[in-house]
Amino acid sequence: MTTTVAPPATDAPPRARPAAAPARLRYGYRFELTKLVSQWRIRLAALACWIGPGLFVAVVSQQTTLPTDTVFGRWLLATGWAGSLVVLGFSCSWVLPLLTSLVAGDVFASEDRLGTWRHLLMAVRSPRRIFVAKVLASLTVIVVMVAGLAASSIAGGLLAVGNHPLVGLDGHTLASGGAAGAVLLAWLSVLAPTLAFAGVGLLGSVVLGRSPMGLLVPAVLAIVLNLLEMLPLPEAVRLALPGNTFLTWRGLFTDPVQAGPLLLSVAVSLSWAVVATALAYAVFVRRDFTDLAYDGAGRRTLVASLPLVGLAALTAGVIAVATPASGTGVTQDKLEANLATSFAHLYRTQAAELNRPVYTEAQLGASADCDKGGSLVEDEGPGNDWRCVVTWHVPGSGTPGSAIYQLDVTADGRYVADGDGPKEVNGYFVVRTQTGDAPNPLWQFDGNVDLLTTSSKG
Repeated sequence: MTTTVAPPATDAPPRARPAAAPARLRYGYRFELTKLVSQWRIRLAALACWIGPGLFVAVVSQQTTLPTDTVFGRWLLATGWAGSLVVLGFSCSWVLPLLTSLVAGDVFASEDRLGTWRHLLMAVRSPRRIFVAKVLASLTVIVVMVAGLAASSIAGGLLAVGNHPLVGLDGHTLASGGAAGAVLLAWLSVLAPTLAFAGVGLLGSVVLGRSPMGLLVPAVLAIVLNLLEMLPLPEAVRLALPGNTFLTWRGLFTDPVQAGPLLLSVAVSLSWAVVATALAYAVFVRRDFTDLAYDGAGRRTLVASLPLVGLAALTAGVIAVATPASGTGVTQDKLEANLATSFAHLYRTQAAELNRPVYTEAQLGASADCDKGGSLVEDEGPGNDWRCVVTWHVPGSGTPGSAIYQLDVTADGRYVADGDGPKEVNGYFVVRTQTGDAPNPLWQFDGNVDLLTTSSKG
């Protein structure tokens, strides 16, 4: 006969199993980066960024017809650095916002469409780490694409045309080393508004859920900002827009550098990037991942965008109080000073081409007298009805020289000066040199007015 001994009774509750720790961030980042890179559209976009600009610059640089309506487009045949700046100008208008739409605008919405949130949460076990991993993976892909645009366009220009000096937006010549540094800084500066658009894309992807409208948010914002940039807005409002750095990089190609608008624009863009990403995080960590029918934040879409509107209004107010920005920033005296400086620089370039004595800018003493639309129109603001007369003095000559220019000034401070005679100075697009015909630097040229500086009159 066997005796069964019962286990001693105990009042201790059963020990709970320890909760599984969240997956490490680097594993989640690597997983999200792999998912992004495995998409054919991301691979195709990255390939286009690393190959397309170089081919474009190389082909256009061999043409006789140049995109002279684009900043630095008229210098494509003169230096390889101009090609990268032409690509940069086009990328700022459309390419960079579209890249952020493609990457950041879909990084959260794709999980909603595929219904994979539960699997991802079981694997990572931390919504916060999922968010950070997706943001870091998106930014990595975007930065690689921007780097490809810069590297490809620079390489294509240098191989097709060569490492020659670049004429800046005030007529002064940047040596090869200076041109290289300015071009790299220009590409680096536009990363700030690109990150701002990426933050808005992340917010749209989180708020709108599986809706394809999340993909369009950065692109729609770019269209709205492009339309606003064409309007004669007060300069404080213009500087408060997140995409203004897409224009203010031009100030790197003047002497002295127009650093004020550029630094302010970069700061505004980075603040937009931080606020938009923080809003996306706040919405994401509060959502219900167990709801399989989740289709975005719905009515919260408008509420999520209000802080960005408030940020723009606050920034505009701070800039208006803390800086000398007033009105549109396009004034008669600014145009006159800028045009006279550019003319003096380019007059020296033309004199060297024609093998004439090259005088200093101080010896020439160039000045300009500008008028907008006749006596009945106030001499202020953008427009294509500016008419300027430039006067200079050649040492040893008793009669001063003069030349007429028609100016088309845009709301962002860029202008195109079109020579209107005399023919031997700026009335014809080529000049005869000892080695043959060469482009006339005084015929047409671009300029850039610092809208943030105070008026020299009054």
